[in-house]
Amino acid sequence: MKKLLIPLVMILTLGAITLRAADDKKDDAKPADEVAVIHTSEGDLVIGFWPDVAPNTVANFKKLAKDGVYDGTLFHRIVKGFMIQGGDPNTKKPESPDNAWGTGGSGTNIKAEFNEKHHERGVISMARSQDPDSASSQFFVCLGDAGFLDHKYTAFGKLIKGDDVLEKLGNTQVVESHGEMSKPVKPPVIISVKIVPADSIK
Repeated sequence: MKKLLIPLVMILTLGAITLRAADDKKDDAKPADEVAVIHTSEGDLVIGFWPDVAPNTVANFKKLAKDGVYDGTLFHRIVKGFMIQGGDPNTKKPESPDNAWGTGGSGTNIKAEFNEKHHERGVISMARSQDPDSASSQFFVCLGDAGFLDHKYTAFGKLIKGDDVLEKLGNTQVVESHGEMSKPVKPPVIISVKIVPADSIK
């Protein structure tokens, strides 16, 4: 019995070490949850991501944010009760005419990741042209229920803080443009987009 005891203890010890090492590796492989803080001229919007349903879209947004692509862009299209749209690099170029707003991107398109998430107030989704795989840098945040966009646009996160700011942005004065009341008289500015640990948000 004593002869079996030592190997058994060793096996249990080695097993515990192996499990602990596996847990450590798992923790290392899983980065801390992150959120986006969209700092606008009207205040901050804090967005939580949905990497489980749109991993490539989330990764693309984070990369563009970290590269400063969004800094200084405008919310160039606002349709009251529907959505606010921004993220077009053309809107931060003084020489770019406003009729070019909404046509720009990062230079790289990403494939659509349509999913089961419902487009409702606070949901952030990718803007695109008629090609489902044409999303690039432009995004929109819903101001109300927009279920008709489900399975047609890639929803990849939702507002977790700043609903009052979203309300201010959504109530920006607009004039007619391209057949709709959507051109801001004074476009709100996206000062910066920062990707920060979720637990850093109070």
